[in-house]
Amino acid sequence: MAVTGALVTTAVRLPPCKLLIGEEWRDAVSGKTFETIDPATEQVIATLPEPDEQDIDLAVRAARDAFESGPWRTMRAAERGRHLHRLADLLRSHEEEVIALESLDGGKPIASVRRQDFPAVVDCLEYYAGWCDKITGDVVPVRPDALTYVLRTPVGVVGGIVPWNFPLMNAMWKIAPALAAGCTMVMKPAAETPLSALLLGELALEAGIPPGVLNVLPGPGPTAGAALVRHPGVNKVTFTGSPAVGKQIMERAATTLPKITLELGGKSPNVVFDDADLDAAAKAATAGVFFNSGQVCSAGTRVLVQESIYEEFNERLVARAAALKVGSPRHEDTYLGPLISQRQLDRVLGYVQRGVSEGATLRYGGARVDGPGYFVSPTVFSEVDNSMTIAREEIFGPVVSVIRFADEAEAVAIANDSPYSLAAGLWTNDLARAHTVAAELRAGMVWVNTYGQTDTRLPWGGLGGDSGVGRDLGETALENYTDRRAVWVNLRRRS
Repeated sequence: MAVTGALVTTAVRLPPCKLLIGEEWRDAVSGKTFETIDPATEQVIATLPEPDEQDIDLAVRAARDAFESGPWRTMRAAERGRHLHRLADLLRSHEEEVIALESLDGGKPIASVRRQDFPAVVDCLEYYAGWCDKITGDVVPVRPDALTYVLRTPVGVVGGIVPWNFPLMNAMWKIAPALAAGCTMVMKPAAETPLSALLLGELALEAGIPPGVLNVLPGPGPTAGAALVRHPGVNKVTFTGSPAVGKQIMERAATTLPKITLELGGKSPNVVFDDADLDAAAKAATAGVFFNSGQVCSAGTRVLVQESIYEEFNERLVARAAALKVGSPRHEDTYLGPLISQRQLDRVLGYVQRGVSEGATLRYGGARVDGPGYFVSPTVFSEVDNSMTIAREEIFGPVVSVIRFADEAEAVAIANDSPYSLAAGLWTNDLARAHTVAAELRAGMVWVNTYGQTDTRLPWGGLGGDSGVGRDLGETALENYTDRRAVWVNLRRRS
């Protein structure tokens, strides 16, 4: 297999490749820089300043000044909403530019960015823009001689850290509710995919969002990210990424005790019972694990199949995997683009070798694709035991483990035998089984006879363990960025 498809040669306009602090585009104080690499060609896209503790301090101070002295927190909530709607309109007017930039920087197939990422970004922003004037408090009638009520107030300065797999979408999941609540933010995109967030910062200033409300400092996690987490001026940390880094964030934040939300990893089970629609299940299972080259926290990487249909399902899954086009992300019919980096490619291929050495059957794929870029073929393992490494650990690549089960009880036991709890799917035409098993699966999102759908209006997050704590999206996410303040007004008349 080789990478196919001609590159789209249209030049992509890069945003300012600087740090956005307040309304200034700045170099790093240290003068250090880093490069962002096109994972499809292994060529340098741009050189950017590498922020460290000094730059993070400047950004947090800018965000603090904007929160305490700027107009964002104190303006009418409906006016905040209008600013966010203007930003959504600007994103729409730059749609093709945003899509091309996101595809270039992250190696994401351009068709999938156009179909999923971009619409989800705009929808998220508009959804929370509509919430600005609907974040209300409560009157709590404690006693007749007092007016007692609860205010919802913005938490303050938010530190956001997001990964490289859905760069702009994950950033918007944090930015939109935080700004809607009246907070200010320092956003640290991943060093691998900084460009769409910088473009968003540029458009935010154009939309009239006051300087310092959104600061953007892409850079490495161990320096910029760590400095943001432990900064005493940060009131809230919201993170999406790996369990290992999430645990480090918890440790580093212990000295300042900000509010914390962690959306971490997954090793999601996708359970196929013998009465399921096999065509639909195989099609969805293919998309559920190979979409975005498997670099999805909720990917259905453990497909549990009832033993009576086990071989038939494997054959269908292999046939579908073999039909997927691996190629340039700028080609409209590409399904699998490259992995994000050489490091990730080495990691995925290491897991493939581990799966073979532990006795799983490699049914398809498992190799690097010829040509420049970090491409790997879709990979299907059968005869996987849930104790094997490839069934226990998050690979974050296009590798699926097909596990057999005998009955409903065993399916639930295997599905829940994992440190992860982000998502799960099940396939059955038995209505009672669908509801029963959905209630028993330990996952923050359970799909029935489908897989992978998300919506801004629904809360998203795991049930603890290596999938993290707290929720993004929906009305629930507004709790991340607001505090509740009780007020007691004495109504007793003086004699």
